[in-house]
Amino acid sequence: MAHYLKIIDGIVEKVIVADADFFDIFVDDSPGNWIESSQGSIGDTYDAARNAFVPPKPYPSYTLDESNNVWQSPIAHPADGKVYTWNEDTTNWTEVV
Repeated sequence: MAHYLKIIDGIVEKVIVADADFFDIFVDDSPGNWIESSQGSIGDTYDAARNAFVPPKPYPSYTLDESNNVWQSPIAHPADGKVYTWNEDTTNWTEVV
């Protein structure tokens, strides 16, 4: 079994898991390209130049760490064991009480 992702305008639109024989029958002629990959989820952006999948940007202030395709907040998450949520209005972490 393999994972096949349909990419339309750089965005993952569909994901199927299938045997190669089934996939060859399944492929349709609608716009977009199918690629085989075990990575990527619906809504991710596919960067063909880097052969990488980037999840949707969670907040405008976040920046992409291209070494691992993870969005980073401008301020590191507190490491004090408490629960926090990101507050985009203050661009800081707010403790959940």
